[in-house]
This record gives sequence, C-alpha cells and structure tokens, in this order.
Amino acid sequence: MSLAEPTPKLAASDPPPARMPLFGMEKAGRKHPFPNIPPQAYEVPVLKVPTITGISYYVVSDPAGVKQVLLDKVANYPKTERERRYFSAMFGDGLLSTDGELWRTHRRTMAPSFSPPSVAAYAPAMAASALAFRTRWDQQPEGAEIEVAEAMTDLTLEIIARTMFSTDGASVSATVRHSMEGAMAELNMNLLDILPVIGDVRFRAREKRIAAVFAEMDADIARMIEDRKANPTDGPQDLLSRLIEARDSEGGETMSAKEIRDQVVTIFLAGHETTAATMCWVWYLLSQHPTVAARLQAELDTVLAGRPPTHEDLPGLTYTRMVVDEALRVYPAAPGISTRVALEADEICGMKIPKGGMVAIAPWILHRHKLLWDDPGRFDPERFAKDAPERPRFAYMPFGGGPKVCIGASLATTEVMLILATLAQRYSLELKPGHEVEVQQQITMRPRGGLPMILHRR
Repeated sequence: MSLAEPTPKLAASDPPPARMPLFGMEKAGRKHPFPNIPPQAYEVPVLKVPTITGISYYVVSDPAGVKQVLLDKVANYPKTERERRYFSAMFGDGLLSTDGELWRTHRRTMAPSFSPPSVAAYAPAMAASALAFRTRWDQQPEGAEIEVAEAMTDLTLEIIARTMFSTDGASVSATVRHSMEGAMAELNMNLLDILPVIGDVRFRAREKRIAAVFAEMDADIARMIEDRKANPTDGPQDLLSRLIEARDSEGGETMSAKEIRDQVVTIFLAGHETTAATMCWVWYLLSQHPTVAARLQAELDTVLAGRPPTHEDLPGLTYTRMVVDEALRVYPAAPGISTRVALEADEICGMKIPKGGMVAIAPWILHRHKLLWDDPGRFDPERFAKDAPERPRFAYMPFGGGPKVCIGASLATTEVMLILATLAQRYSLELKPGHEVEVQQQITMRPRGGLPMILHRR
C-alpha cells in the first residue's frame, strides 16, 4: 500500500554522511539518532565502522546476526563495562544493568507481575488516568496550543504512579523529573572519559553525581516499601505489592528492599519515559498522515461508540494496534540497544569479530534497513496487517530481543493503546505551523525542544 501523503521529515530512509563514533556511544543528531553510523549500515548485514580510538566496532543489521548476538551466543556478548556502570549508577541491580544468574533470578521473580492477567489488572487504572487527563483537554478552547511532549510525560507519570504505587502522579512527578534529568545530563561524554586512569576517575565522579540526584527518589521508594511490608494485607494490589510478594519460581526467595528498589526505579523511569516518547511520535505521525488518522478514528467510533476503552476492547482495535506497531518501527522509543563486547573471537554473517570487538544493534537501523523493509522511510500501518508478508524474526524489535526482551512490553503496548483510544476518539492534533521536528536521543528518543501541536475537537 502506498500512501499518497507526504512522508514525515524524520522518516527519510537516507542516512546522513558518516562520521566516526568515539567508543560505541554516539552523539545524537538532529535528524537521525546515529549520525556517526555510515549509510552502508542500512544496506549490508554487518558493517565495520572506523573509530578514532582504533577499537573494532561493528553494526549488526541482519536478523540472523542479531539472533546470534542476543540469543544463540548471548553469553559471549555482554554489555560493555562502561554502559553497565552507567546503568548500575541509575538502576542498581535492576534488569537493565545486570547479567548472568542475578538477572535470571530477578527476571523469574518478576515475570508473574507482568503476565497477561497482571497487565489486565493494571488496565483499569491506566484507562481511568487517560480519561481524567482527557477532561483537561476538554477545558481547552478549540485550536489551543498543546505542548504534547510535556503532556504525554505528565500522563504517563500519572499512569505508572497509579499502577505501581496506587498514588497520583503529581506526588512523585517533581522527584522523578529531577532524577531523570540529572541522570540524562551525565550521558554527555568526551575524549577525556575514555583515557586511561583519568577516564575512570571522571566516571567515579559521574557515578557519585547520579547517586546524589536519585537520593530523594530512593528515600520515597524506601518509605513506600516499608509501609507496604508493615501492612501486607491492607495495601492495594498494585505493582509494588506484587514485587514485594513475588518469589523466585525455582528457589522460592523473595527480593530484598534494595532489590525491590532497583526494579521499581527501572520500571518507573524506563516505563513512563518510553511510553511518553512513543505517544509523542504517534501524534506526530498521525498529524502528517490524515488518511491514517481518519481510518483510526473511524475504527474507534465503530468499536467504542463514544464510551471509554477497556482492556477487553483492545483485541477489536486492530487498526489502532497497526498504527502503534508502525509508529514503533519508524520511531522506536529506544533506537539503540546497549553496545556489546565480544569476550571471544567470533564470526557474524561472514564478518570476523575479534576478541574485544564492540557490537552494536540498533532498532532504528534494523527498522529502516533496505534489505528488510520495502520503502522503509514510508509510514504505512498496513505492514502490520494480519495478511501482510511474514517478516524475519529480529527484523522488528522495538522492545529489544532475545532473553532480555523488555519485560514490560505488553504493559507498555496496553498503555499506549488505551491512551490513544481514549484521546483520539475526541481529538486530533495538528503540528504547530512552522515548527521543525528534530530528534534528540539520550536513552530514549524524543522530539528536541518538545512537540507543540494544535488541539482540534472532532
């Protein structure tokens, strides 16, 4: 299907000119999140990229090669020590920062809290938050300007606060924003950070600064954990309670307060941030493709007939899901997966990987690869229709892949679906005339400087 509408500015399939990455953590570009990666990465299975440090660096974009790194030989490709230390400073021993048996134990322990029945149990709180948020837009005049990036952050903070802590987002919003902004600021690195001795000194100072910005949030979480443990039968059955009660299916152990804190911070920050980013790109893409927006709204009108959506409605919102899936292809909230380092020499799709070589897998590149997608720069929800051609496994991975696929993928998709169905029933958004949308990548990918849009009632 070819859409007779303009392709979004940021959805161009032609990458920018190549520049050399420093050591695997590329600086974000304004049009693309990986301006340092050569254009050939979008055309070949594996590309060796020159670096100014001389470290061997490879971009893997073949589904079979991705499977080899993330699944078949996952033990040979752990995260780099620098990235592991950065995530550990933020998330402690959360799922994003651990490997090996500790990660497997925590994953088993937490899995029931993200099972389909658990996600369904969280859905009413998500839907109620989205509906309450819609009343704020109801109070705005027709044609009001909305800062959508800020609005979606407020909404997803409220939703994660209600589903995790059974509290409103306003009570934790300021603390979370302070922690997130402080940690993100520490992503900015330069050549001094990779020099022997001085680089390690600088990174230890960075870790201390990250710990300091998380101190207030840590104290709040510790108090909530203590309160729940003191009243185990009287508290709500939210995500925090489920994590406190969770037991490893093999050993039967529960998590310590420190382990619960680390997982709570991981879920809270990663959960709300990725969902907010996804909703920003969904609104932007719909504003650029009115035919898609009209078909989406027609489905919502037919299935919901003006009432708020529930979890039970989601299977019937097939086109809505197609829109979300295609938005996640064009603008994956996390455009890159942590760089991996080869513990032993290997070969990926005919390319020899030396011991110590760095391997990068980027959903942004996979989702726009010319060998995997027809006209990859075009926004086309029909790619995800039930009768669409089957795509290779690991060609599409907005939530990662392999054993470490995001544990909250189903939760995030449910949240996005409920938000979109609630708001798009009544409103459409138009990009503010003259505003140029640019990419800003830190851990997630957001519109640089926000996303001003004009609110229109249907």
